[in-house]
Parts: sequence; C-alpha cells; structure tokens
Amino acid sequence: QVQLVESGGGLVQAGGSLRLSCAASGRTSSSYTMGWFRQAPGKEREFVAAISRTGGSTDYADSVKGRFTISRDSAKNSVYLQMNSLQPEDTAVYTCAARPGIATQTQISKYDYWGQGTQVTVSS
Repeated sequence: QVQLVESGGGLVQAGGSLRLSCAASGRTSSSYTMGWFRQAPGKEREFVAAISRTGGSTDYADSVKGRFTISRDSAKNSVYLQMNSLQPEDTAVYTCAARPGIATQTQISKYDYWGQGTQVTVSS
C-alpha cells in the first residue's frame, strides 16, 4: 500500500509558474512508476506526465510538452511537477498516482494508488 499526498497548488496568473509536490509513504515508493493527472470542471481526468521508476524516462501530454517537467527524488520519496507558462486551460485538480513497474505509463486505468489532489487555478 502506498499513500500519496499532493501539495503546492494555488492561484496564479497566466504566464506564471507553480511546482507541485507528491509525497509518498508506505511501501517502498521507489519501486513504483509515478504519474500526474488532472481533471478540469466538467471534463474527464486526463494524463499530464509520467516518470519511470529510475527517473530516467519521462512522458508528457502534448498539451504540456515544453512547459511542464516531472521529476522525482527517491531519497525523499517524492515526485514533482514543475509547471511554467501556465494558461487558464491548465486550471484543474492535479493528482499524483503510483503503480508498481519500471516504465512510464500514460493510461489512467493502469495506476493503483491515487492522492487526493491539489487545486491549480490560472487566472487570465
């Protein structure tokens, strides 16, 4: 079992930046691949970014490529999402997720553990 707790959300103006953190506890989180997902009001949850177990491989949704960066610090059992050049369409609840494995994973259904999410609001 893995528990995930996100932090770092908030209100930011368009063009600004935020850094989300996801702290993992429980079973060795370094054995898991990690991902970030988001859900905007009235929309389905969508993939944002994923990172492999070692951190050597990452994957991004086309909508965030070049603006968002996912990273992990295994010593701190944490995963981060650096978000730059934020736009109003990035407004959503951002949630981190974990699954046992090695490679990155973009499919929501493949993840076993989920955090509660953190709200990101980008004003125009």
